[in-house]
Parts: sequence; structure tokens; C-alpha cells
Amino acid sequence: MSIALRDMDNMEMIHLERLAYILKGLSPAELETLEILLDEDALETLAHSLNEVRAGERIAFDEW
Repeated sequence: MSIALRDMDNMEMIHLERLAYILKGLSPAELETLEILLDEDALETLAHSLNEVRAGERIAFDEW
């Protein structure tokens, strides 16, 4: 057992077990969304792209 696990109190372990249970129940799409939400660079890129779309600075797919 790792030192980190040994030093956790019971409440912390319960929270981690609940988190693991929730993560196991996520669909592949939900897992991918979670990965993006946890990636600050990806979120920044998405926000920048969204701002460009709103400002009309992007080329529409049908115009490619």
C-alpha cells in the first residue's frame, strides 16, 4: 500500500471510491468530455475558437 493511501482518512477513501464508481459508469463520450474539461489548454483553444465563430472570423464548413 502506498504512503498516500495509508495516510488518508476513511472519508477521503470513501470519496475516492465514489469517484471511481462514477467514472466507471461514464460513456466514452462523457470520458472524452471530462478529459477536455480537465485540460486547460484544450479549454482555452475551444474558447478562442468559439469567440472566432461568434465574431464571424471562421470559414463555414460548406465554404471549404
